[in-house]
Order: sequence, then C-alpha cells, then structure tokens
Amino acid sequence: MSSGWEIRMSNSKGIPYYFNATTKESSWDAPSELSDEQIKSLPGAHHLSSGSSGGVETITASHLLVKHKDSRRPSSWKEANITRTKEEAIEILRGYQAQFGDSREKFEELANLHSDCSSHSQKGNLGPFAKGQMQKPFEEAAFALQVGEFSDITSTDSGVHIILRTA
Repeated sequence: MSSGWEIRMSNSKGIPYYFNATTKESSWDAPSELSDEQIKSLPGAHHLSSGSSGGVETITASHLLVKHKDSRRPSSWKEANITRTKEEAIEILRGYQAQFGDSREKFEELANLHSDCSSHSQKGNLGPFAKGQMQKPFEEAAFALQVGEFSDITSTDSGVHIILRTA
C-alpha cells in the first residue's frame, strides 16, 4: 500500500524533505502516520543519510521578526517601507514576548500575524538548517537553545528576532 510520500532534496537548503505526490503536501518533518521502517523504505530515502553521515547537525526553529529602517531590506509582506527605529522594533517584540510568555501556540499565532518574514505563513517555521546557513547571531542564538526554548531578542542584519527552537 503506497502512502504517496517520498523524500526529496531541497534545492535551496540542501537538506531532505517529505513530499506527498498524491496530495502535493510537503513537510520538513516526517509524516506522523509513518513508522521509522516505512520512512526508510520510501522512494528517495537515500537522501536522509547522505547529509548526516558527515556529522552535519541540523536544528529546526521558528522566529518572529520585526524589521526596522536599518534592516538589510526595510520592507515586508505587510509594509512596503519600514520606517521604525531599531529601538521601536525591540519594543514591539517585547510586547509580543509579554503576550506569548512560554506558549508555543501563542508565539506561532503572533508570528503568523505579525512577523516581517515570509515564514509568517508557516507560523514562523524556518524548517531545518545547519551551521553556516543563517546569519551568525541568529545561528548562535538558535543552536544555543534547547528544544522548546525561546531566545531573548536577537539582532541581525535582517532585523530583531525572537527564536523558538522546535527540533
């Protein structure tokens, strides 16, 4: 019985993802309905071991980004011309921080509504990444977190972020 799932390699991230040819659904995470044995027998399963044999550690994280006028690209899906200062962006993030506390669900809801990153439509989920794929301050903050832990405000060339490590 075919589940429709296969494993493909992401051209942009260079890491494997799951794709269902029947439903056209794709996911960074393994489909929950499949056992480890079923996953190992999927078409493209060789992609799962190709990157990890070199000891490349990947983590998965979500973030909530607030850009400011000095950001690398001071525009987003919700604002064509961002004019706020970095200090104002930090204040906005502090407000979001107070709203979500330690709730992943509330964080994802706020990221979906307010993040200046295109990942807002995935509730801030950036998918898996390895060292060297993100800006250094973001990478250092994300890799320092335990799964389920939130970062404090982290500043990069893109703006200011709160990061949630999800895997």
